[in-house]
Amino acid sequence: MYNPKSLKACEFIDHQEILDTLAYADAHKDDLALVDRILAKARLRKGLDHREASVLLACEDEEKIQEMYELARQIKQDFYGNRIVMFAPLYLSNYCINGCVYCPYHGQNKHIARKKLTQEEVAREVIALQDMGHKRLAIEAGEHPTMNPIEYILECINTIYSIKHKNGAIRRVNVNIAATTVENYRKLKEAGIGTYILFQETYHKESYEKLHPTGPKHDYAYHTEAMDRAMEAGIDDVGLGVLFGLELYRYEFAGLLMHAEHLEAVHGVGPHTISVPRLKRADDIDPTQFDNGISDEIFAKLCALIRICVPYTGMIISTRESQAVREKVLPLGVSQISGASRTSVGGYTEDIRPTDTEQFDVSDQRTLDEVVRWLMELGYIPSFCTACYREGRTGDRFMTLLKNGQIQNCCHPNALMTLKEYLMDYASEETKQIGEELIKAELANIPKDRVREICADHLEKIGQGIRDFRF
Repeated sequence: MYNPKSLKACEFIDHQEILDTLAYADAHKDDLALVDRILAKARLRKGLDHREASVLLACEDEEKIQEMYELARQIKQDFYGNRIVMFAPLYLSNYCINGCVYCPYHGQNKHIARKKLTQEEVAREVIALQDMGHKRLAIEAGEHPTMNPIEYILECINTIYSIKHKNGAIRRVNVNIAATTVENYRKLKEAGIGTYILFQETYHKESYEKLHPTGPKHDYAYHTEAMDRAMEAGIDDVGLGVLFGLELYRYEFAGLLMHAEHLEAVHGVGPHTISVPRLKRADDIDPTQFDNGISDEIFAKLCALIRICVPYTGMIISTRESQAVREKVLPLGVSQISGASRTSVGGYTEDIRPTDTEQFDVSDQRTLDEVVRWLMELGYIPSFCTACYREGRTGDRFMTLLKNGQIQNCCHPNALMTLKEYLMDYASEETKQIGEELIKAELANIPKDRVREICADHLEKIGQGIRDFRF
């Protein structure tokens, strides 16, 4: 039944193919000659398929695991450099009719406070986020046909883009809402969204149906085929993700890569991003009730192998994870992180972090300034860049530039210029001092003389108060 070019979920995520893959990996995990051949292929920077990747995940040889980590670090550096893109989630509404047993927004939860932002409240949240320095948001909402219809989402997007406060502006809105129709995806495309993100939660169909006992999300095929409808509607950039902890991680890893292979086979371009959330405590949800939690060591290995197997795809890690865990996996392939996140509806305008409407407990509760300073102290460039999306470098156009290395001519200077904006408008004095020194050092690393000269000129003008330069 397995067919990566099929548009049927049960065929491009074929259960028996995953079981056969896991059996193959178990049978060959100690075949170090095979592991070496797979790693040699991975060094070509063109990725691995789900069977090859599963062998590496099953391999327990410490020396080979360290080789995987080193390769992941090198691939991350080759394609994404030392840039880390910053974003924040914005929760619009926690009204939901689904019965997802791992999410506190489930319809059976009668004690959680239900809230939906008005457009005035959306505007206040956006101003609060702009005053931190954010330029990129990921909007979130529960699935509810009357409380959160597509018209409400579109109105919120319009409001977000319309708010210009002081020097602040949200330049890219990514959207993480329930699976919907081709028609609605076209509306999102017309509204100017960046990436459409939808987590699969689990690729194991039987588990999926048990974990989603009621509501429209119960339909495994409709949910799993959502990215095909989104891309049919013209959305170039889509983001995948599973919720590690719901099902066996090796099963999920194989399914995730098969989904990426499917998008590449059918649409000619794989996922723009892959997220790696782990199940966390939230309101009436206790992660210990689930049997498939993974250690920090396994989590790090998963991150490294995702980078090796899909080298061109951005990887996102959120504030679900602690500072220590984020620091551990950043060099292994992560290219985007959230900062100063609040997962409650209306949380950014509250002085004290509200917890009564949170979707999950936030492990990393530092301010954006603290996160930015931490990244720079680790040698990373915090980037608030949205240039590729705004210049039409999306989908296969972005991937082509990334694969041939040309994207570096845009991303590196754009990262420096948007960091300069942040330092001038929002940073503390300590962060500003560290950032200015970093920009000076990194400016010299721009290889093309003309690009370096233009970037230096733009940086000087940003210091004089002019904003929004981009390559």
